[in-house]
Parts: sequence; C-alpha cells; structure tokens
Amino acid sequence: MRAIQITEFGGPEVLKVGEVPEPVAGDGQVLITVDRAGINYADTHQVENSYLSATQLPLIPGGEVVGRTEDGRRVVALVGSGGYAEKAVAQSAYAWEVPEGVTDGQALALVLQGTTAWHLLKTSTHLQPGESVLVHAGAGGVGSLAVQLAKLWGAGRVIATASTEEKRRQVLELGADAAIDGTPEGLKDRILAANDGRPVDIVLEMVGGPTFDESFAALGRFGRLVTFGAASRQAAAPIDSSRLMKGSKTIAGFWLADCFQDPRLLGDPLAELFGLTAAGKLRAIVGGEYGLSDVATAHEDMRARRTVGKLLLDPTR
Repeated sequence: MRAIQITEFGGPEVLKVGEVPEPVAGDGQVLITVDRAGINYADTHQVENSYLSATQLPLIPGGEVVGRTEDGRRVVALVGSGGYAEKAVAQSAYAWEVPEGVTDGQALALVLQGTTAWHLLKTSTHLQPGESVLVHAGAGGVGSLAVQLAKLWGAGRVIATASTEEKRRQVLELGADAAIDGTPEGLKDRILAANDGRPVDIVLEMVGGPTFDESFAALGRFGRLVTFGAASRQAAAPIDSSRLMKGSKTIAGFWLADCFQDPRLLGDPLAELFGLTAAGKLRAIVGGEYGLSDVATAHEDMRARRTVGKLLLDPTR
C-alpha cells in the first residue's frame, strides 16, 4: 500500500511517498481503510523528533483516521501512528462510530482537537460562567473549537489571538468577543485592552516562549493558564513561585496522550462534541485537504501558520 514513511528525522523534506506492507489487525484491533487522515501540528514535532515522547524509526506519521472497518462501519479512530497511509490499524476501544450529520472532516477535527479543547476548558481550567478566556491561535484546530465551546459554556468574554487580519475576522465570526494580534511584543497590553482593562481569568496557551510570558503577565487573581504546546519552539522564562502565590495563580499543563489509557476520557467528550456538531451548535472547521504526495506542503503551510482549522490528508491521491 502507499504510505508516508520516514527513515530519518528532519523537516518536511523527509516526508516521502513509498510502498509498505499492509498492516494486519491483531486481537482487539480493527483494520480501517482510510478515507481521510488528520494532519496535526504535533506531527511536525514527531517528524523532527522534538515531540514529548520518543519517536522510533522507521515511522509512518499520523495519529488519527476516519474510514471503514472490514465489517462496513464508518469510524474515526486514534492510531498513535500509521495514519498517513491507505490502511491503518486501531485498538477497537479507540475507534468510535461517526453518527449521521457529522462529516469525515468534522470527525477528525473533533477526535483530537475537539477533545483537547474540551479538556482544556473543563478538566484543566474548570471554566466557570462569566469568566474571561484568552484563546491563542483562535483560528487553529483547537483554538477555533475552544472559542465556540467557551461561549457555549457561559464564558463572559472570549478573546482570541490570530496572526492575520483575515484570521481575526474568522474568530470573530465563530463567536469571539475580541480578536487581537498574537505577536509577543506588547501582547500583555493588547490582552488587557481587549478585556476592558482587566486581567483575564483563563489562558489557553500553545505557543511558548515570550508569548507564554506575556500571557501569564495578563492573568488575574485566581487565574489559570494551561499550556498545551510550544509552536514557537521556544522555552518560556522560568517563573518564580512567588509570582504564583501573589494573585493565587495556577499554571497547568495538558497533553492529550495522558488520556489515552482510559478510552472514556476521549469517548465521553467526543460523544458530547458529536451531538453539538450534529445539532448545528458547534462548527468544526476543515481548513484544507492535501493529497498523500503533498503532505510535505501541508507541514510547511502549518509551520508557517498559513492554515486554519483542521487539515486533512487524502491517501488516495
């Protein structure tokens, strides 16, 4: 079968189409003919071996797929790796049937980005009605869903950052109350201005470096900042514990992989997200679709922040 298999670490240039043996489903597994695979920012880290967990070569990237099982069920599944291919194997407990009213692209957006946004707001920061929420990269896969969920769950004011005027218009259309430039210089002041001069209660942060520092500086009393990525590939400055004590602030980390040992931590949020999507209350944005041979371009576009929403990979072309 055709697949993207990397045999060395590097940038997008190491992503090449090749022929590999078809996978075989073992006990407790399902074989899926892949209609679409998801492309995630975490994949760019995995390919260059800068991800949180160690990566072994050779590797077929791709953590989630949507397609048909051998018995004809339409499922979205987490596969760990192996998604950038015509066929993939998943553990049965991590393959969920996609309901009518939810498209392939929406299912892929929800299974990783959607469940991440769900946990960021409910598990990590415990959003309460009326609180203000700052969402970084509001036009991205997680951000675009987090903006909508925060509004649905009663946030008082939702502020989103985005890198271009077009993306800022998009997050406003999704329901954000304000959209600002996410450039680190002067970011704290822009956050406060967007929140009517007040510090924010919650920050969803995935950029790292000075963006993290400026965001923490804009956090109010009893505020919670959760970090779930490092898109800038820069480390934030160390924070003295006294800065946490003054203002009773919390910094949390979130990595969806920590939910993988219990399928309910994914399946329960996913069921809620499917229901909201099918009812027209949640809009999962599909930002672009690439053929298998164009996956390097997809990674380049993602790293350059030229994309919005969920990116899809079509293994048939």
